[in-house]
Amino acid sequence: MTADRHQPLPAIDADRCTGCGRCVAACPPRVLWLEAPGPNGWGRKQSVLHDASGCTGCSRCEAVCPFDVIEMRHDGAAGMV
Repeated sequence: MTADRHQPLPAIDADRCTGCGRCVAACPPRVLWLEAPGPNGWGRKQSVLHDASGCTGCSRCEAVCPFDVIEMRHDGAAGMV
């Protein structure tokens, strides 16, 4: 299933993401990954939207985030904010 361009996409607040991985585990199409953004993969892991076209807009990632770091948006601000 591919994303409709009118579907909301997850915007992830990189400063607040703890890298707990709950959103990654809850994502049915597996378009969210955990990554360490530093050089050579070092640093605190964060959730990253890797395939916006595969996102179905189901909002499961937003619902399971215990830190309210993910917001589903229509405004093109998906990914890391």
